[in-house]
Amino acid sequence: MKLHQLRYLAAVVQNGLNITAAARALHTSQPGVSKAIIDLEEELGVPILARHGKRVKGLTAPGQVVLDAAERIMLEVDNLK
Repeated sequence: MKLHQLRYLAAVVQNGLNITAAARALHTSQPGVSKAIIDLEEELGVPILARHGKRVKGLTAPGQVVLDAAERIMLEVDNLK
């Protein structure tokens, strides 16, 4: 698990579950954001985003737990700075 994966997940949620908008806000590519989240899902062994085709419809229950942890971690990282 990498810090940028958690940051990308939080950005997707902050941008209304729009991966393209999150990528723009993060100044990175949309495929990079998608890949980071897919890699995180594979590593954790749970789906984080509820998808319908290519569209993100919401967070799964485990995804909400991961998001809550990611937000706490990002807050702690900001506090360290």
